[in-house]
Amino acid sequence: MASIKTYAKQSGALTHRVVWRVGGARDGAWQGESFDDGTMAERFRDLVNGHGQQWPPGWVKGKGFVEEAAEPECPVGEMFPAYACRYVELLTDISGHTRTNYQRFIENHMIPWFRDLAVSDYPNKITRDHVSQWINDLKEGRPGPHHEPGTVRRAYAPKTIANLHGLLFSILQTAVTADPALRDSNPCAHTRLPKGDEAEDEEVFLEPEEYALLRAHLKADAVDLVDALIGTGLRWGEATALQPRDFTFTGKRPKLRVQRAWKRRAEGGTYLGAPKTKKSRRTLVLSQDQVKLFQRVCRGKQPQDLIFTAPGGGSWHSGFFFANRWKPALDAANGAGLTKRPRIHDLRHTHASWLIAGKVPLPVIQGRLGHESITTTVDRYGHLLESADDEVVAAVEWAMSPAGVARTAEDLQGTA
Repeated sequence: MASIKTYAKQSGALTHRVVWRVGGARDGAWQGESFDDGTMAERFRDLVNGHGQQWPPGWVKGKGFVEEAAEPECPVGEMFPAYACRYVELLTDISGHTRTNYQRFIENHMIPWFRDLAVSDYPNKITRDHVSQWINDLKEGRPGPHHEPGTVRRAYAPKTIANLHGLLFSILQTAVTADPALRDSNPCAHTRLPKGDEAEDEEVFLEPEEYALLRAHLKADAVDLVDALIGTGLRWGEATALQPRDFTFTGKRPKLRVQRAWKRRAEGGTYLGAPKTKKSRRTLVLSQDQVKLFQRVCRGKQPQDLIFTAPGGGSWHSGFFFANRWKPALDAANGAGLTKRPRIHDLRHTHASWLIAGKVPLPVIQGRLGHESITTTVDRYGHLLESADDEVVAAVEWAMSPAGVARTAEDLQGTA
């Protein structure tokens, strides 16, 4: 137990020394602290005894209790809400509609989890555990710690979670690459994302007979547009933006030039702008049947008129077209025996599948569809190439057969 020993100084004043062995053990090292005030010495002795013959937490020898230095406060600009919003504001080469979507994603799907956390290396920084908990909450439909009580959330599909995670990764990566860097590493790196069942997002490929069945149930004013979509592989926003000046009907190879597409405004509505990517600005050769179709819909139009228009004039609205043309035709075709439920965008996938069935090389398909990378084409349609397995096996068997080997040997001798 701690005890107090009192000594007289040369001046005659008394000093009180609290002494004890560490941990109260007989062989524990002696410790001591001196006081001029006897009452203070008694209080310190009681603290030592109360903490098991140890220095009281926070006590500095010779100084007493010293307040811990306050943790440095993270600047507001490095807190997640301000930093993320600033990141989106400074993004270049994105449309106003995309910028608005990013801001909405941050507000609705990130700030309720990361509102009080820093993107930089402060004690309250975002960690991998925070990111993992966020992903699990999105997957299970749980609200974040800063949602209003009673908030109901829905569970998100793996694809949606991956998109949100990609945006968060980009935001935090700027903190890593900043000059000077705000943090050493990205807490989103190496995150394991949920995979789940993506069946709802699988592409639907129509056989020619299935498309004919669907086409037979379309209203007359929708047939030309749908034929154009499946015959060219154009995106909806590209096909509905076509004008007579985009076509060349003369010459050996009639062609179509994709030069514009419908874009969404940040404040709502649409406008004609550049295609989706640089490679989306492309030229497509046309078949004779397509030439006839496009010549017919261009007839009587001015060079900058839209060639596909809604019944009341003006451009087709995708929502209106789906509800009043596509869905009724699909319902009727399903009733007549069609077993698939394609989306309008699946006409583009179907076009690609028909090209693959016709042995068109993937790089050519990449160019026709306007994919920025051949990887996109391979990832999306590579599985359809399995139909060519028989040709691959036959070619290998021919080359490795005795006749093939002998023929190769003769050819080599002839060049010797």
